[in-house]
Amino acid sequence: MAYTVGQVAKAARVTVRTLHHYDDIGLLSPSGRTPAGYRRYDDADLERLQHIRFYRELGFPLEEIAVILDDPDADPAAHLRRQHELLSGRIGKLQEMVAAIEIAMEARRMEINLTPEERFEVFGDVDPEEHAEEARQRWGDTEAYRVSTQRAANYSKEDWLRIKAEQEDWGRQIVAALTAGTPADSAEVMALAEEHRQLIVRWFYDCSYEVHTGLADMYLADPRFTAYYEAIAPGLAEYLAEAIHANAISRA
Repeated sequence: MAYTVGQVAKAARVTVRTLHHYDDIGLLSPSGRTPAGYRRYDDADLERLQHIRFYRELGFPLEEIAVILDDPDADPAAHLRRQHELLSGRIGKLQEMVAAIEIAMEARRMEINLTPEERFEVFGDVDPEEHAEEARQRWGDTEAYRVSTQRAANYSKEDWLRIKAEQEDWGRQIVAALTAGTPADSAEVMALAEEHRQLIVRWFYDCSYEVHTGLADMYLADPRFTAYYEAIAPGLAEYLAEAIHANAISRA
């Protein structure tokens, strides 16, 4: 069966631009074209794309993925076994990374230079000290914890109010996109995913695309964070995670 580039992009949750790029560099060239020159993908192409996605999720650069997939001695089953082994080995490291990323949200609740009155004004019903000790015990040895805590400790009331306003403005935009049915891998929503990453960079710590996709995975794996985003809008956790992954892939 032949598939259009749009159908493949939708099924694989990637952008058409990403598929065009894969074709341009010879990583995934469609098996056929129409008389008018439009790309047509078959089932073998989709299987290759699946392997590409797996390896990209594992952090492999595109050039290395091409070498792996074009190895004449490898077969599809071998690729799946290797991906399974790599994913299994990465789980522990990914969990450590996710724990460090969690500081981006916890930092707002600990060691901030605000009076009690200002804390109520900025955070409403949220107690900024509620999880401080737990955060220290879990992530105190990580660089992300040290950087985020140090920066957070120096923020004034005005800084926290600005952070809150920026996050609320971003939240309104992505909820509007979700409500309107805008695809998570559209340019508009990927721009919002990038803004989400930049908020973390601007206020807390350096958030690479690899770290950002790890954060996206956490939104779906950790019920606490899933609930946080679902409380804002049903389906938002998965929607944001898809947008973050699409944005990272498009900027690879």
